[in-house]
Amino acid sequence: NVFYVSGSVIDMATFSGAHVYTLNGTDPEGDPVTYGLTYEAGSRRYFSVDGNLGNVTLIEELDREKEDEIEVIVSISDGLSTVSEKVRILVTDANDESPEFINTPYTVQVPENSPSGSSIFKIEAVDRDTGSGGSITYFLQNIHANKFTIDRHSGVLRIKSGVTLDYEKSRTHFVVVVAKDGGGKLRGDNKVFSATTTVTVNVEDVQDTPPMFIGTPYYGYVYEDTLAGSEVLAVVALDGDRRKPNRRSQLQLRRKYSLITVLPLYFVQASEVSPEGDVSAYAFAVVTIRVVDLNNHPPTFYGESSPQNRFELTMYEHPPEGEILRGLKITVNDSDQGANAKFNLRLVGPGGIFRVVPQTVLNEAQVTIIVENSAAIDYEKFKGLTFKLLAIEVNTPEKFSSTADVAIRLLDTNDNVPKFSSDYYIARIPENSPGGSNVVAVTATDPDSGLWGEVKYSIYGTGADLFLIHPLTGIIYTQPWAVLDAEVNSKYNFYVKAEDTDGKYSLAEAFITVLDVNDHSPEFNENIQEKTMIIGSPVKIEAIDQDAEEPNNIVDYSIMQADPANVFDIDQSTGEIKLKSYIRSLDIIHNITKNKDCIWSLVVQAKDRGSPSFSTTAVLKIDITEETLHKGPMAAFLMQTKDNPMKALGVLAGVMGIMVLITIMISTAMFWRNKRSNKIMPVRRIIKKRQTQQSRTVRMEWLKFKRPSNAAEKFVVEDDAKSLQNENSNNNVQAAPVPPAAPLPPPPPALAASRNTAVWRVPTVSGSLTPKFINKQLKKRGHSSAHNALVSELKMKFEKRNAAMGEPHI
Repeated sequence: NVFYVSGSVIDMATFSGAHVYTLNGTDPEGDPVTYGLTYEAGSRRYFSVDGNLGNVTLIEELDREKEDEIEVIVSISDGLSTVSEKVRILVTDANDESPEFINTPYTVQVPENSPSGSSIFKIEAVDRDTGSGGSITYFLQNIHANKFTIDRHSGVLRIKSGVTLDYEKSRTHFVVVVAKDGGGKLRGDNKVFSATTTVTVNVEDVQDTPPMFIGTPYYGYVYEDTLAGSEVLAVVALDGDRRKPNRRSQLQLRRKYSLITVLPLYFVQASEVSPEGDVSAYAFAVVTIRVVDLNNHPPTFYGESSPQNRFELTMYEHPPEGEILRGLKITVNDSDQGANAKFNLRLVGPGGIFRVVPQTVLNEAQVTIIVENSAAIDYEKFKGLTFKLLAIEVNTPEKFSSTADVAIRLLDTNDNVPKFSSDYYIARIPENSPGGSNVVAVTATDPDSGLWGEVKYSIYGTGADLFLIHPLTGIIYTQPWAVLDAEVNSKYNFYVKAEDTDGKYSLAEAFITVLDVNDHSPEFNENIQEKTMIIGSPVKIEAIDQDAEEPNNIVDYSIMQADPANVFDIDQSTGEIKLKSYIRSLDIIHNITKNKDCIWSLVVQAKDRGSPSFSTTAVLKIDITEETLHKGPMAAFLMQTKDNPMKALGVLAGVMGIMVLITIMISTAMFWRNKRSNKIMPVRRIIKKRQTQQSRTVRMEWLKFKRPSNAAEKFVVEDDAKSLQNENSNNNVQAAPVPPAAPLPPPPPALAASRNTAVWRVPTVSGSLTPKFINKQLKKRGHSSAHNALVSELKMKFEKRNAAMGEPHI
């Protein structure tokens, strides 16, 4: 094992549990190692080590002043062998010690005639720390009040320069001395420690003081009724140098006791006499005699010039709190002296409104009354306030007292806002009420007096247009022209304002409900209605009542007339009409009535539930049929629209519009395509062929019964571009061309006809014999402009030719 450990230095300010060192060791064979710490027998354990990591931790705080070196045995082991080594740990100093005074307590005897600036004592303190933490400086507390000073380095205590000691004034002085170290680190912070001690300086007396009186100043007292010549007090004088009397000559202290008679002021002299009888020193004392008062006068209240027991004041209500009632001039006096003239003042009456100052008086004072509760000084509650001002002695057995009445008359101010009897007013009025009808009366009161108590009313808001309010009575009524209609608006709300003459106001809210009156009768959308009823399914008829509220707008239905009357039932509430339960087929209906078309007429009544009640009737024509057997959307649509033909026409018009639009689009596309091409399509030219002359009868029979075997034989189409194309290439024909001869039609059937009958020829034009339903569809769809022009032109040529030949038109 290889183990590296050296001597360590540890700061003693390190706290317990701190990591202070890390042991480092290796094993040549690469095996893991463990660490250990041991101590010699009897040694204190300051450290512990983590066996795996080698971290050394402080487990007990260090103190350099007790132990500045610590020896530990450090070991490392790989499990088979162990290596140990002794390590010496040096503990460095931290500033953890305070200075300590030695040889305490300190008591110093100093003669009172010691010169100023002389040294009287040396103070010494030690600090076991090293460095700056062990250096000490001295200073005094309350240095300005002290008669002493101290050298900050040596600790020598001296009398201040220019200061003398006087035994007769102060025999003992207590001097507080502070010793402070130079400071140092402690757990990372800079710490400065100090200590204090008290030095007792006793001043010794010397012979330098004349006689002095004992118990001065002298005060005596005598009752005001004491007789002249009565003893009042005794005075005593002593030599001032009592500790060290004058030994150069025998001192006789003449203690002179003087009896003082009743005089306002008296002087007493004490003299110090030597054995030879000479007066070496003397002193004077003043004796004050006080004539003691007897309690023979009660407190008395005064006005501006004489005693007075009633005071009056007029003031406005609600003065500011803290305001002084300056209209009252009150003085209170007790002619006695001392404690006999001490008395208390207080107000007797409604509490918490005023307070009196001062509350305790000696001899005489000006009485001040101050407002304490402004809200309680209310004219509306009290027109006036009355108090008693009481003065009663405090410390006398007689407890003399006196009272004075204080009457305050209040004047009103506009301090109240009009107040409504309710924050909300709810009213109801029928909708048929005439204009000017009263709705509700609001009330607001203002307790102020005079004009300030008069209230005027007004209303405003979006719902106030139809209403007015009487400004004095507060009655809300409708405008003369107002027409209330619950069906238009049944709720109105607006604000009511109550205002006094000074502009102070309050608001209330009015909610007015217009009550519905049954003024509308039920109405059917049509008076005569037609409906189709499928057996098993009901039909519904509906009437609307425009009234706003129930039961005026609830409609009941009934069948007033039906022939016969036992075929239909109607639901009173919904208006659904259905066949009686026994009618399940048209056969049953045919057995009931001779009306084979199954269309019945009913008179249905719709009646509301209002009072009075209104009703109306409608005629309902019902076409009864059975459920169709056809299925599919078209059948369903036809059945649904049977009672509503306009709906069917609308749908058909929509379909036809779509077809016309498609036809226009196709025709336009073909027109533009052909316009860009020089080639005329075969369908662009139609050549009419003339038929052979036949009898009129034969032609009619052929048209009625015979069709050609090949429809193409009727038409011959030639590509004659010159005859159809004009100079502008727009296919407008300018002159009627002569049509070529048409091939003969197939032979007609043999009919018995007269040979002498004139033959009637039927000329044909291509496209003129199309089926009728196709022509209708083409008319609905429309044609393109080119196609219509071509057909019209051919038709016109055909008619001109027939007119020229005298043949009838088809």
